[in-house]
Amino acid sequence: MTSLENIQAPIRNEMEEFERRFRQSMKSDVPLLDKVTSYILKRKGKQIRPMFVFLTAKMFGKVNQSSYNAAALIELLHTATLVHDDVVDGAFERRGFFSVNALWKNKISVLIGDYLLSRGLLLAVDSGEFNLLRIVSNAVKQMSEGELLQIEKARRLDVNEKIYFEIIRQKTAVLIASCCACGAVSAKAGDDIVKKMWDFGEKTGIAFQLKDDLFDYGSADIGKPTGIDIKEKKMTLPLIYALSKSTWIEKKKIINAIKNHNDDFQRVQEVIGYVLKSGGIEYAKEKMMKYQNEALMILNSLPANDSREKLEQLVRFTVERKN
Repeated sequence: MTSLENIQAPIRNEMEEFERRFRQSMKSDVPLLDKVTSYILKRKGKQIRPMFVFLTAKMFGKVNQSSYNAAALIELLHTATLVHDDVVDGAFERRGFFSVNALWKNKISVLIGDYLLSRGLLLAVDSGEFNLLRIVSNAVKQMSEGELLQIEKARRLDVNEKIYFEIIRQKTAVLIASCCACGAVSAKAGDDIVKKMWDFGEKTGIAFQLKDDLFDYGSADIGKPTGIDIKEKKMTLPLIYALSKSTWIEKKKIINAIKNHNDDFQRVQEVIGYVLKSGGIEYAKEKMMKYQNEALMILNSLPANDSREKLEQLVRFTVERKN
């Protein structure tokens, strides 16, 4: 598997410049705000979203001021949604660090999320990037709808495959789609290309989320199953498939375990064992590869260059990663 460092090589300078600009965009005269945003910056993730923006921009032209604005706008709004998500989920950890709400409580966390959201909106408005703002605002709207749909369905655990794909499309895929669309817009690509890159990003995002869902069940290369999604009553594709193949009695038992015994380690392990035995993992992997291949087909219909090759490697990385 190609490493992220290798994929990032052609845009290393752009990523460093983005990092500088992103830090600047978070600055405030309020000491508490600066303290919290500094903490957020220290625990940043793989920064895959800016990579999608810059590689797409380079595929159709050059990384320019608009590309940096797009990457910063998306990262600001994405970070805002993560801070708010941790409050919604009551999560005290993210990427192995304490979440903002674990350290500063919910009230401050909500306000920090609002601040980051406003910084993103102002960045777009002040630079006249209304096309980018429209794309990213639409993505955030859909992400909120996806989160609410998941919460609604979690209460009754009545998620079928169609609803599951709609949830992950809205919660995860639209943000990666907006990265690719914004990268194309920043390079002044035509509307048909922007639409293609949106579709490419959406399919990549769905494959990315399927990979995340598979981590919950573990494998030889991932390690022990965590069962976190089951504990949080999240219906993911391996479980949905297992339930679709179960008898009425088996289904009742599994649903009861998730609804009423999701804190019981033994019962969670029983659910994981049932999913593994039912072929749910293989089914989810097949779907993941299907979406990856569809994304690559779109990419391969576009002119070949170094950036396209790196984007292809980035798509493959999303489904081959170990964490």
